[in-house]
Amino acid sequence: MEKLVIVFIFLVLTGVLIGRIKSAKTKRRRQLIDNYRFPLKITQQLSEKYPHLTQAQVNQVIEGLREYFHICNMAGKNFVSMPSQAVDQAWHEFILFTKQYELFCSKALGHFLHHTPAEAMRSPTQAQSGIKRAWLLACKREGISTLSPKMLPILFSLDFNLAIPDGFRYDLNCLLAKGTSNVYCATHIGCGSGCTGGGHNDGSHSDSGFGCSSSGCSDGCGGGD
Repeated sequence: MEKLVIVFIFLVLTGVLIGRIKSAKTKRRRQLIDNYRFPLKITQQLSEKYPHLTQAQVNQVIEGLREYFHICNMAGKNFVSMPSQAVDQAWHEFILFTKQYELFCSKALGHFLHHTPAEAMRSPTQAQSGIKRAWLLACKREGISTLSPKMLPILFSLDFNLAIPDGFRYDLNCLLAKGTSNVYCATHIGCGSGCTGGGHNDGSHSDSGFGCSSSGCSDGCGGGD
């Protein structure tokens, strides 16, 4: 009996220790992403790519890149789509600093993050898993309801707000999204299946816990195509 008690106590203490180690690692990664100084060359390249942007607006794109790395960190090794063309350009420029980017990924994410092109929804009212995951995690970070959002997360509003050529536009008004080309129904992203699978390395629950269900999606989402 005493041996069982000792083993139980040992397992409990081990679990507590592992939890504290993971928590400390997560905190370090978040702080690193928050405080990381991206190469100045990225802002210069963005200004050349989008000459209509002010310096303050270019800085918004850089902060969008920071947000993307935050949600990738939350997703662990689960795939997260890039929902912004402007931020995707900043990400591409960062990758060109190969050694610096590789070191950043290792310390901030724990693995190398391969670049994938920016991706919109499959159609105005149908979102694939990568976009769903980006939406759910971005909403979680910004305290936005995934099924009844009152505003768009940064990564889903930047392209339209900054008038990015060929940028993605997401709208909370799904009637507008349904009747206009290249406009996507943001409130429909959290509806339906396709975003489950895998937990997050920040210790939170799986994607299904963010509202990945069809319940509550009939109002304002515009239905299928």
